[in-house]
Amino acid sequence: MQIERPYLLFLGDVHDDLAAKTGYGIVDWRRDWCVGQMRLPGCKADAKLPDMGIEEARAAGAKTLVIGVVNPGGVLPDRWVETIVTAIESGMDVASGLHMKLGAVPEIAEAAKAHGRKLSDVRHSNERFATGKGTRRPGRRLLTVGTDCSVGKKYTSLALEKGMQERGLKADFRATGQTGVFISGRGVAVDAVVADFISGAAEWLSPANEPDHWDVIEGQGSLFHPSFAGVTLGLLHGAQPDAFVVCHEPTRRKMRNVEHPIPDIADVIDLTVRCGQLTNPDIRCVGIAINTAALDEAAARRTIEETSTRYGLPASDPVRFGVQPIVNRLIEEFPG
Repeated sequence: MQIERPYLLFLGDVHDDLAAKTGYGIVDWRRDWCVGQMRLPGCKADAKLPDMGIEEARAAGAKTLVIGVVNPGGVLPDRWVETIVTAIESGMDVASGLHMKLGAVPEIAEAAKAHGRKLSDVRHSNERFATGKGTRRPGRRLLTVGTDCSVGKKYTSLALEKGMQERGLKADFRATGQTGVFISGRGVAVDAVVADFISGAAEWLSPANEPDHWDVIEGQGSLFHPSFAGVTLGLLHGAQPDAFVVCHEPTRRKMRNVEHPIPDIADVIDLTVRCGQLTNPDIRCVGIAINTAALDEAAARRTIEETSTRYGLPASDPVRFGVQPIVNRLIEEFPG
């Protein structure tokens, strides 16, 4: 799937920052691919890009309107259709990571056909996946897992890829969500894969490789989240990780969009090991990534130190303080 650059990020009228995490992820890791952002009245998110209308963005060179939002169910609100059609009529392609396909909206499909523009549904792969087999394969794999959704699994994976490469390790980020695909240019959104084939998609994404090569696989959801645990488990079995890193946001008390409490990190480690041993008996936890965005620096450092001491594992905020302690542990656990 080739998406023309540069992008105009469309943030719609989302009600908070987390709802715009696709756009934020693109900006954080591919800022030079973006000319600006477009927000509708009432939008509470801001990716810190110049605010632009369609005509202004086209004049600045934008080639694709990227819908940089997520929402429960992945639906495209009717109130956004007019803006998307206007972008198509101006000569822009449109790319979306929502579950709902752009072409499923008659007005959008008709406009794209009439103006010869491309619609890219990043969440939907044209690849045909086999069912997972669970057979051990060469190469090493690291998976990020979470105490909840939207706690930093993607950012942790990208930071680990960079940190591992800086230490001379062979490491590649493997995207499993729509934002990661936008960032890396490859991957598969596993939450849009038919349930029977999720583990097979993960095996396809991280195939046999050189014995010292690491696939750093972006995690999804949480084994404890009642909405998304099925996706998380399928990804865990197919990824067959040798190592995993737990991602956590310390200020939350309930899981996102449900009433269930945040699980203890120890319970996440224990359940991940027990479930992961089905396809890799040697699976082990090598660190904890803590999203301290809601804390000041003193509180962030204190939380990280306390967490590391409590669980006996290296801990850090990958964005704020880097991943070196976790990479050090990974090298200790898997020398050579």
